[in-house]
Amino acid sequence: MTDDPVIEASGLGVRYGRRREWALRDCSFRLPAGRVCALVGHNGAGKSTLLTLAAGLLRPTEGSIDAPPREETAYVGQDKPLYPQLTVDETLRMGRELNPGHWDARCAERIVEEGGLDRSAKVRTLSGGQRTRVALALALGKRPGLLLLDEPMADLDPLARHRLMGTLMADVAENGTSVVMSSHILTELEGACDHLLLVDGGRIRLSGPADEVVAAHRLLTGPATALTDLTAHTIVESRTAGRRVTALARLRGPLDTDTWQTADPSLEEVLLAHLRSPDAPDLTIRPFATATATATATATATERVEA
Repeated sequence: MTDDPVIEASGLGVRYGRRREWALRDCSFRLPAGRVCALVGHNGAGKSTLLTLAAGLLRPTEGSIDAPPREETAYVGQDKPLYPQLTVDETLRMGRELNPGHWDARCAERIVEEGGLDRSAKVRTLSGGQRTRVALALALGKRPGLLLLDEPMADLDPLARHRLMGTLMADVAENGTSVVMSSHILTELEGACDHLLLVDGGRIRLSGPADEVVAAHRLLTGPATALTDLTAHTIVESRTAGRRVTALARLRGPLDTDTWQTADPSLEEVLLAHLRSPDAPDLTIRPFATATATATATATATERVEA
């Protein structure tokens, strides 16, 4: 794991359709190599567009994105395109022949076998979850330096998802693969990912090491009448229940602990609060920023914390 970027975007933007609406606009971020990055956002936020750009399958309308070449990248899209007339065995053989000198047959076959797949079965006869296994077997068998996954586990039941995620993470850790993975299952991402990109409204809202992004926030609970005391801090979201208020905040100085109870939020609480509050200031934390710098981020339209 290094601080060298595997993906670096600057002013990235994409327009689609007759009306030329922006799917992404002014996106800038830096993903260090060797990280497992959670790509989070609402449906239509631009996650799939960003992954397609990183895979080299789409050109940006403006800005730039630097990523590994296609031969070093594996991309599994939501539709998981496979040749339906091929058998599982023929599909794996195709992967080997398309990646001479780089194909890891043992890895690909293990992923297929752990799912109990009949290797003589044609792809068109497989369930959605079984096709997911075949697609991931092709991707990991390629031994990519960068693995891009767009909702890879969406069609799996919880047990199969847990098992396949474990297989995926073990393989990635063993080979030092960089991963960008989008998912709506936030609890799944929390245990697997160490970096975070939150895309909302076509822009990057949160970016940085997951633990540092979470550490930059505090959950505050206190009397609703004291909410005005928090104006010196960056309030992402506040919710009132009766006479009490709970706020997710990025502190910018001392806090009256006699009035406010504080707690560490979870990654899920941070993400949901930002998704519910699209006008909250953005936050970018550069990798290896110190905890002190993180806690004292300057609250501007876009907060940035440098190492």
